[in-house]
Amino acid sequence: MTNLGQVFNEVPELYDRVRPGYPPELFADLADLDGLGPGSSVLEVGAGTGHATVPLAALGCTVTALEPGAEMAAIARRKLGNYPNVTVRTTSFEEWDDRGARFDAVVAASSWHWIDPATGWQRAHDVLKPGGRLAVLGNVVHRREDEPEMYAETADLHERFAPGDPDWGHPPLEDEVRAEGFDWSSLFSPAETRWYPTVQWLDGNGFADLLRTNSPYRKLDPAVREPLLDAIAERIRSRMGDRAARRYLSVARVGTIRS
Repeated sequence: MTNLGQVFNEVPELYDRVRPGYPPELFADLADLDGLGPGSSVLEVGAGTGHATVPLAALGCTVTALEPGAEMAAIARRKLGNYPNVTVRTTSFEEWDDRGARFDAVVAASSWHWIDPATGWQRAHDVLKPGGRLAVLGNVVHRREDEPEMYAETADLHERFAPGDPDWGHPPLEDEVRAEGFDWSSLFSPAETRWYPTVQWLDGNGFADLLRTNSPYRKLDPAVREPLLDAIAERIRSRMGDRAARRYLSVARVGTIRS
């Protein structure tokens, strides 16, 4: 993972508290698509604080969870203390010594975009058993045209505090998210894709805390980030009734290794 991918380790408790998990239906479908269940061996790439690790463990899977951030990994271990079928290792996927271990599935939840594609796809292929599957999960932010949206209401604040940043802008509409391509590797069969609409409702302070865990805001100098987020929180309070939606399409993409 890149260094930027480890910025969440700066705010691990906040990350664990405000970042969304994944809907139960997604893991029910993983059990169906991947055949995951008691005894299945799973390698999780970029486990974070365990948002996906806990439901994988609850399915009865034997999970080896890799997380390069020491503080993030510590929270994951604490949350998973009652699951003897889970091992959390403080390492990146690229640097991890697999010692010949092979798995029924590799799962990456909101982490695959931090993996170098030049090595990541091949490594995932190499650590899977014959017939093994790769599941790439994510939460993609989108907006609705008929609903006030945080970025639209705060565009002037973003430009005032951090002008010209290419990360600022409206999230896509739901149909645009579903239509967007995903660069899947030919090392795996074409991905079966399933979508799950979810929503977080947040007050101004809560939305600011969520943004404090997002990489476009983590990369800002604190002298810029904190006044910007304070101004966003106040705008949500004053213009949006102190209630803003963060809409996601949770997604699962699953493919089988090609021999």
